[in-house]
Amino acid sequence: MTTKMRSEIAEQPAALRATLDSLLPRVGEVRAVGERTRQLLFIARGTSDNAAVYGRYLVESRAGRLSALAAPSIATTYRRKLDLDGVLAVAISQSGRTEEIVETLAWAKDCGAATVGITNGGADSPLAQAADVALCTVAGEEKAVPATKTYTTQLAALAVLALGLGADVDAGDLRRVPEAVEKLIAEPGDLEAVVEGLLDKPGVVVSGRGLAFSTALETALKLKEACYLHAMGLSYADLLHGPIAVVDADTPALLVAAENSPTLPGTVALAERVVAAGAAAYTIGGGEGLARAGTAALNGPDLPEWVAPMGLIVPGQLLTEALARRLGIDPDAPRGLNKVTQTD
Repeated sequence: MTTKMRSEIAEQPAALRATLDSLLPRVGEVRAVGERTRQLLFIARGTSDNAAVYGRYLVESRAGRLSALAAPSIATTYRRKLDLDGVLAVAISQSGRTEEIVETLAWAKDCGAATVGITNGGADSPLAQAADVALCTVAGEEKAVPATKTYTTQLAALAVLALGLGADVDAGDLRRVPEAVEKLIAEPGDLEAVVEGLLDKPGVVVSGRGLAFSTALETALKLKEACYLHAMGLSYADLLHGPIAVVDADTPALLVAAENSPTLPGTVALAERVVAAGAAAYTIGGGEGLARAGTAALNGPDLPEWVAPMGLIVPGQLLTEALARRLGIDPDAPRGLNKVTQTD
């Protein structure tokens, strides 16, 4: 049986191409709204919040702009007005209909921020209507509850945002992403070995740093949602500050890094430490160096670090879908979850 989740994973190259075709010509609009601002505030929840982590690292490391993740309760529960003059508020929602996110974006505008909305919900969605500039992804309808193609296209929209904010990168790298994702879908690496390694485990620690941190968070979320694992997504810097004590024979590590990343040496060292302690260290990306240091390896994309997270997440998605099926769980409809989540 082919699950909806597996089908939508396979649709990602086409969704990325369509999204880039639609959004790359709009870099100038982003530049115009960004010229009035100095720093960014990302507004999101769930998978979209993990995309926002990518946006934050990308904008700070490549465009040199201070960024932060919003606490929507300041707007919706505490109802505290802040001085957001000079801030570009970027709200991210797959549906564009999550009331908390739309309300927080409207609050940010009322506080003086310029606003951008990123959504797959279309130009008529409440989020797009509330934003000064709406970057609508072109992923098509997503039927499985776990987000896959809507997540990767959000990353593509955030990459376009970074270009508009003057990121010191080669825009041509974005055009290489769909082909790299296609290759990963066809050749994910030693997927079966990692599935077998996690099959009887109650939990897993998923770790990366820098731009790959978003991938660690999103992979952990997928394993929680669809496989019911106690999966912790952590920066490896935070992992080393105590939580590494939980990594043992019953709690393996899943470590993620891009090739040619300044965070790669630290990830390799962590893999070696985990294995030396008698635990399994499964790896995603990082080239041959990280693969050799770990227990079994999933492939990463042949992409520069700034766009690598669009590929790095794909093996994690494939792992989640395959593991869920082996556990007898329907990955398309995990218990207790809906496609659109509203927060009181």
